[in-house]
Amino acid sequence: MTRIASEQITNDSAPEQHIKHTQFQSVEIVDEVFEEPYTAYVTKESVGWRGWLPDIPEVECAAKTKTALLKNLTVKLREALAAREEVWDQQLEEDIKAGKLDYLREETLEEIKAGKVIDL
Repeated sequence: MTRIASEQITNDSAPEQHIKHTQFQSVEIVDEVFEEPYTAYVTKESVGWRGWLPDIPEVECAAKTKTALLKNLTVKLREALAAREEVWDQQLEEDIKAGKLDYLREETLEEIKAGKVIDL
């Protein structure tokens, strides 16, 4: 799902870096799984459109049309979030196997013994 969050155009010029003057449009892309909004920046280039999500650097792509670009950005966003989720799950499993979370189990058992836990 994509929707334009702002028709406002942002001008970005960096003469000290000798980069040509460009204009960007902010677009809100909503992750359909977690319903979280992400801001993408899109710009028209000579042969099509280019877009990226500053908060997720691995999401950057180009397309011939703005519609295709927004679709590609949405797909790449979902892929990047799924990859991050997989890495997080793997790290959690490794931490559990290494005993790094055992203290949480012990704290919970102590709270149960102290009567601080309500049985649902």
